[in-house]
Amino acid sequence: MRLKFLLAGLLTIASTATFAQKWRVTSAKEKYENYLKLNTNKATYEEADKNLIEAHTEIDQALTNKTSVAMPLTYAVRAAVYATLSMRDTVKAKTLPLFNTADSSLTVAKKMDTGGENKTLIDDAAKNLAQYKLNEGVADYQAKNYAGAYKNFSYYQTLFPNDTTALFYTGLAASQANDDANAIASFSKLLPLNFSKNSSVYMTMSNIYLAKKDTANALKYASEGVEKYPSNADLRRREIEISLLTGKSADILNKVQAAISADPKNKSLYYYAGLTYSSSAAAVGDDLVNAKKSSKDAAAIAALQAKKDDFLTKAADMYKKAIEIDPNYFEANQSAGSTLLSPAIDMFNDANNLPPSKQKEYNAMVAKATAQADVAKPYLLKAVELQPNSRDALMNLQNYYKVTKDMTKVTELTQKINNLK
Repeated sequence: MRLKFLLAGLLTIASTATFAQKWRVTSAKEKYENYLKLNTNKATYEEADKNLIEAHTEIDQALTNKTSVAMPLTYAVRAAVYATLSMRDTVKAKTLPLFNTADSSLTVAKKMDTGGENKTLIDDAAKNLAQYKLNEGVADYQAKNYAGAYKNFSYYQTLFPNDTTALFYTGLAASQANDDANAIASFSKLLPLNFSKNSSVYMTMSNIYLAKKDTANALKYASEGVEKYPSNADLRRREIEISLLTGKSADILNKVQAAISADPKNKSLYYYAGLTYSSSAAAVGDDLVNAKKSSKDAAAIAALQAKKDDFLTKAADMYKKAIEIDPNYFEANQSAGSTLLSPAIDMFNDANNLPPSKQKEYNAMVAKATAQADVAKPYLLKAVELQPNSRDALMNLQNYYKVTKDMTKVTELTQKINNLK
């Protein structure tokens, strides 16, 4: 009987010790939860800090006992407490050890918590650790340490794989670090998700592939972006540019014309059609310049000039239709003005290249150039009226006055342009 009594006594002592250690972990958890509640009110900040410090002390003490070490709750509490502490200072020498402890504890807690009983604590820890790395990543990005930023943002993304901010920042840092593979991987995961900046992601994906000379994928992402964001001018312009570059001008023009047929009151579609014609005119213009330098085939040069003029006329017509819908459409007014001014500038330059002996021809060409420039003038003035500080609009108007030889206006506009920040 005595032996049984002694044995029962030992078991009681052991049970009491075990209970004490479990109590310590539970107490640390309760104090951490008290901290969270008290920390929402400025009046109780001091009491909140006291609870967090006590939670820190108790969870450290609990880890000295083999019973506590075997409990998933111990590591969940430790991860949450240390992750919180890591966010309460800005000195990395102090915060990094706290972060590392929280990170290792979180790994163990996730592994041990097979039933999900400690999900709230684990999620709290993960959020603070992700925020820690987000802050580090932003600092690295601002310092142009893009590889370091990518590493920090990747940690954030690992904890929250479908977090759109994590995917965006990770892709952005990888892109800046010229790590195309990881940029594409992050952005590819982001595009199917609902993210406010996905229009810029489509543009970035197109840029990445264009830099790799992969025009097929560059066009693919520009076109997909246009389908989802039809009013995005940058994506539409990129689609047009690559289509022209790859010999698909007819395809893109048909696409825009079909869109116009479906939505004839959409001013932007007329503007994009104008851009397509303008881009085609620019491409023919390059061929024309080269032909004038290297060829004496007057017929071929005349054919190129006629083709360029036709594209410019069609472009101007599209811009005018956009303006009919919205007279204050800045981009359309500016583009109409520059498109109509382009032939005048060509004539003016050709006139100035004539020898002095051809004064009569010079006068006739300058007069023709001036007349053509006057057609552009209302649109050029309207663009400056709509956006007085637009450098492009001011330079277009300045070119008009150069063609018409109004040097007072040229000087005035030169001063305005120079004063722009």
